This record gives sequence, structure tokens and C-alpha cells, in this order.
Amino acid sequence: MNDSQKYLDPRTLNKIAGLEIKARLIVEGFISGLHKSPYHGFSVEFAEHREYVPGDEIKHIDWKVFGRTDRYYVKQYEEETNLKATLLLDTSESMAYRSEEVAVSKLDYASYVGASLAYLMLRQQDAVGLSMFDAEIHRVLPPLSHASHLKHVIHAMEEAKPSRRTDLGTALHETAERVRRRGLIIILSDLFDDPDRVASGLQHLRHKKHEVILFHILDRDEVRFPFQRPTLFEGLESLPAVNVDPRALRKAYLDELRRFLSGVKKVCLKNGVDYVELHTDMSLDVALVEYLATRTGTPRLRGTNR
Repeated sequence: MNDSQKYLDPRTLNKIAGLEIKARLIVEGFISGLHKSPYHGFSVEFAEHREYVPGDEIKHIDWKVFGRTDRYYVKQYEEETNLKATLLLDTSESMAYRSEEVAVSKLDYASYVGASLAYLMLRQQDAVGLSMFDAEIHRVLPPLSHASHLKHVIHAMEEAKPSRRTDLGTALHETAERVRRRGLIIILSDLFDDPDRVASGLQHLRHKKHEVILFHILDRDEVRFPFQRPTLFEGLESLPAVNVDPRALRKAYLDELRRFLSGVKKVCLKNGVDYVELHTDMSLDVALVEYLATRTGTPRLRGTNR
């Protein structure tokens, strides 16, 4: 791993101040590693240029690209951009969870993913917006493609304070009605909500012809349940605290988790939603690869549980 790629590690990022700086380092580290990784087929410039066709104005030809490739490409501008993306960020109380051996909370990790995607999209001259929700949508920034828009998106994420219960189902329905132009909806959530309500919201988004990527953010302890000693489990989002011997619960918990994840994946598959399971100790390149796969139509890489 070279110096720039180390910034794909959440532990390293946690030591750096400023979400905007983190987003830039994540994207630059990702791009620098593309040619050395299994993802080398992806391009990060597909939204910046298109091949010249008769009728295009010569003044829009990128002569630097011509000098490198001996082919004519024209620069694409805001009005030509065909992607408007909305980041839907869960800021509910459960997103504050962080296990002792993991560097960042679920909200921190989701913000890293969201900020780096926003940085990458704006770099590609795409438009990106942000909606944050808990029991309701409480902050909306409409999609814009100006580079300066990144500061507003980043600032909103940095101000997010996890609180209240999750109502992802309602947030999905409201987003489906509010975002009128077909686009890409990127959901960043731990899905701490009723599965049927989430399924209904995803179906609504797909009915409106949006592309949807669901990034399911989970803490490592939620996935592995490593507890051995009698433990007081504090309830999240108004659930009661319970003092139990976790060894007696581990198998039942993991079985229930597998059923839950299997159900979510089936709903996503049925509705054409791209599902990506992310753990808060994972490298950030997984999320960026899945985003680029959606944009380019590349077959999805599903090996995210690493």
C-alpha cells in the first residue's frame, strides 16, 4: 500500500481533522490504487469527456486529451451532465454506535463514504444533493454540480448529531416524491427499521425509475457478536437495556442477523436495488468501486464481506 492508499483505512482517517480533507484523501488514494487493484477496468473520467461527433463545436475539444490519445474528445458541461445523485444519510441514534476496537462510529463511516462520493461526483461534473434523516428528513440540500457545493454538503454532515429513532421507510417515500427527475439515490443507513417499511420505500423509489444503491453500514461487533462475559446491552432508539449472558444468545442472534440480511438482499434483488454491506473497519474503496460500477454498467463486485 502506498502513502495515498493508506487513507482508505478508517483508522488512519480518524486521526485527520476535517471531513473535506478526508474525502479528498480517500478519493486520491482510491484513484492512485486503481491500476494495482482488481478494479483497474474502471475509469474516473467517464463523466468529464465524450468522444467528438460531427456537429460539436471545435472550441469544446480538449486538446490536452488529444495530445495524449490522438483522439478528439469534447469537454462536457453542466447542462450535458446526465446524473443527479442524492445522498440519503441516516443520522438516527443507532448510527452513533462504535465498538471498542473500531476507530469510527457508523455515522462517521457513513459520512466518510458520503463525503468521498460527493467529492468524486463533483469532480466528474455530476450533481449531488444531500438529505439527512432520523424520525423525519431534517436537512435537504438540492443536487448541484458546482465544485463549491461540496463545502455545503460536508458542513451539513459535520454538523450531524445522531439522535431520535429511525424512520427510513418514510424517508424513502418522501425522497421518491420530492426528487422528480430520474437519478441516483444513495442510501447510507444501518437499516434499523421495520423491514417491510424499508422494502415499500425501496419499491417506491424504483417505481419512480431511480437507480438505487443501498450501503448497509454495520459495526464489526454487530456482525460478529464477540461478547463473552455478562454484559449490559444498552437499548438504541428508545429500546430498553438488558443485562444478559451473551454466550447464551450468540447463536440465536447470529441466526436472526443472517435471516434479516438475507431478507434485505432478496428485496433489493427483486427490485433492482444494488445492495452493499459495509463494516466500519473496512477499506473505503469498496464503496467507491460499487458507485463506479453503477455509473459504468460494469458487473457488480459483491465480495464486500472481507
